[in-house]
Amino acid sequence: MMAKLKIAGTWSGVLEEVNLENWTISCLREEVAKRSNCENPHFINLICAGRILKDDDDHHHHNGTLTLSQLGVKNNSKILATLSSPQQGHSLVVQEQSSQRLARIRAAATALAERHADGSLPLEDFNIEVEDQSGQKVRLGSEIDQRAVMMGLMLHAKGKHLIKGGNYKDALEVLTMGEESFSICDPKVIELIDNVPILQIDMVWCYFMLRDIRWLSDAGKRLEMARAGIERAHGKDSLRLRLLQGGRYPEVALHLRLELLEGVVAFHTGQLEKSRQALASARAKFVQLQVPVEALSLVMSMGYSQRNAKRALRMNNQDVGGAIDFLVEEKAKKLQKREEDLKRRDEIWEQKQYGVTPLKKAVDLERLKELVTIGFEKELAAEALRRNENDTQKALDDLTNPETNSDLQVKIESRKMKRQKKAKDSAIEKVVQMGFERSRVVAAFEEGGNLEEVLQRLTAQPLAENMQPQVNSTAASDGGGSSSNPLPETASSGIVDLMNEVEDLNEIDERDVEMEDELSADIANGDAFTDYDIEVNIEGEAITEYLSMVETAAITSK
Repeated sequence: MMAKLKIAGTWSGVLEEVNLENWTISCLREEVAKRSNCENPHFINLICAGRILKDDDDHHHHNGTLTLSQLGVKNNSKILATLSSPQQGHSLVVQEQSSQRLARIRAAATALAERHADGSLPLEDFNIEVEDQSGQKVRLGSEIDQRAVMMGLMLHAKGKHLIKGGNYKDALEVLTMGEESFSICDPKVIELIDNVPILQIDMVWCYFMLRDIRWLSDAGKRLEMARAGIERAHGKDSLRLRLLQGGRYPEVALHLRLELLEGVVAFHTGQLEKSRQALASARAKFVQLQVPVEALSLVMSMGYSQRNAKRALRMNNQDVGGAIDFLVEEKAKKLQKREEDLKRRDEIWEQKQYGVTPLKKAVDLERLKELVTIGFEKELAAEALRRNENDTQKALDDLTNPETNSDLQVKIESRKMKRQKKAKDSAIEKVVQMGFERSRVVAAFEEGGNLEEVLQRLTAQPLAENMQPQVNSTAASDGGGSSSNPLPETASSGIVDLMNEVEDLNEIDERDVEMEDELSADIANGDAFTDYDIEVNIEGEAITEYLSMVETAAITSK
């Protein structure tokens, strides 16, 4: 008698022509492995009616293995195939690269959080700040708490980015680091924010997408913590969240994912009724999140992209008016944020000109404004605040005392001189690197003038041999005379840029700029709704798959 088996998981489809009387587990594993592109069948786990199918060693059949029918597999049985361990196709080199990358992510997040949590002057031209959902800046607890939250949020954003790219294994590692960061915080500080429970859900989602059966007990614990955390943060029936979000429903997709995962865990631990309820509730939310075609085309006809229109409708319970209000608000928020960012960038640039206080903090621009309003010269007032650790009263004393006042002026002058020397030294280095001889470069700078003039002076004389390729060919064809533009564009880009570069260079030991930029981009691309913005297609398929497995298991158990 030939049977059909329905397979889901690492491969979805129907196996026809299965002889239950003589196929063993290993035959079935090989078939599934072949179709799942998994080189080693041992890594395939098969689950039927909530039980993992194993070659039962205890009561071995006389021929050494049990057949599928002896294991209770029937015609039309549904079987879930999962991967028990990452495929061994991954070479050690890949693992090594991955662990190096993870170490870089951790180090960069730590560095960014340390620099941005304590009011020191950022090295970048942006500031990382913790905001609540209405965009207000928040100080959470102590500096240690602030730093830990910042680091947790950065790592969580990076983890989400990896999940989006389908890299669940690395995402899990990064989310674990994020969890560690949050755990350093005073629990009171974070119990009213939902980032930690969302991180728990994201971790279990990774387990689920990796189809790794060993995570079951861990997943159960995490989901319990997540549910408790979300109820605390969102209030009973999400009331608190509804108030924060102006009556919107941003969290439906998140709750759907939570219930789906709760249903999956309940199913695999044999709690069929609990599983059925969780999955049914998830399915109702799935239906609620399906965007009606008419509503979508209405919102899109107002000039919004499909992705934004869908998101707005989902967050507003499919209400067209609400969705359009939401999109208008979001756009206004984005513009305001951009303006604030530009303003902050200018402020940071200004703060960098003033140097840092003895405790390495930036000059407080609000206090500086107050002193300027009273009538003190800006640079002088900034220097007074800088040396007095932003203490307005002490700064005032220094400014009004003739002796200290002239001392401030001397300091400002000497800083200017130092800066100019630094810029000049760096410019000399740059020009030497272009292939000119150092003594000639120094002499050319001694004669004064700006970078352009110095370069003109140097190129009027024959160049060192290895410089040839750098020079425009026009110089040579003119019979060696200096043509109007004998240098590559980059060389004459002006001393200001050089100066700015120097300023930053000497400030810091090695920074992993590339990884820090990646992390800050992950945060910059998010907004107050990013955490709730889940496309629920995979969830929808999984709900259907598991509901039918629950039905089958229920029938089988009867």
